[in-house]
Amino acid sequence: RVVGIVREILERRSVSRQILPDDDLREAGLNSLDMVNLMLAVEAEFDLKIPDADMTLRNFRSISAIEVLVASLRSRH
Repeated sequence: RVVGIVREILERRSVSRQILPDDDLREAGLNSLDMVNLMLAVEAEFDLKIPDADMTLRNFRSISAIEVLVASLRSRH
């Protein structure tokens, strides 16, 4: 599900290259506005509220990092 969100945002930026789970999303072509949209999309997709403390570039650096964040947030509920 995270891969789909990232792919959709990249396609809006006309970036169609393959993204691996550990690829840096900013290097792949996401700008800061895209990162905000990514955070919002992850919240909506997984019905989560990401605490401000967790809205860091590190947590959204890669698909793997986002998946770890989502798993940890889901386990808190």
